Amino acid sequence: MSVDYMQAIRARYESLGYTPYRWYEADGTAPWQPLVKPLDQARLGLLSTSGAYALGQVAYHYKDDTSIRALPVGIAAQDVRFSHITENYLLDPKRDPNCILPLAQLRALRDEGVIGELAEQVFSCMGGVYSQRRVREEVAPALLDAFRSQQVDCALLVAM
Repeated sequence: MSVDYMQAIRARYESLGYTPYRWYEADGTAPWQPLVKPLDQARLGLLSTSGAYALGQVAYHYKDDTSIRALPVGIAAQDVRFSHITENYLLDPKRDPNCILPLAQLRALRDEGVIGELAEQVFSCMGGVYSQRRVREEVAPALLDAFRSQQVDCALLVAM
C-alpha cells in the first residue's frame, strides 16, 4: 500500500489545528565533510528521528518536542519504545526496532570489522518537530554536542 507522506502530514497538522506545514528548504549547501579515516577505523554515531526511547525513559510528547534521548548501543530490542507524532508509521518499528534504529546491524558490522567502533550511546529525537527554528537552534546544536562528547568521526542518520 502506497502512502502519500506529504499529504498525510498536511492532514495530520490540520487535524491538530496547526497552520499548514511548511516543508524545509535549505538556504545553502550542507557542510558535509569527507571522512578523515577509513570507516573500519572510525567511531560511528547513530541518530534516528523515530522518537525511539528506552524502557524507563519518558516518552516524547507531540507538540514540538525537541528533546533528545540517549540509548545505550547495547540496548535489547525489547527495551526500545517509540512515541512520535506520526504513530501510524511505527507499526513495523514496534515489531522490529532495527528497521528504524538499526543497532543489531551496526553491531554486526562492527564485529565484522566494517566499522571501527560504535559510540556508547545512540540518539533519537522526534523528527516531526513543527518549528524549523527550534530544530536549527535547539535540536541540531544539542546533537552536535552529544556526538562531539562521544568523539564520533561520522554519524548515520536514519530518518523516519
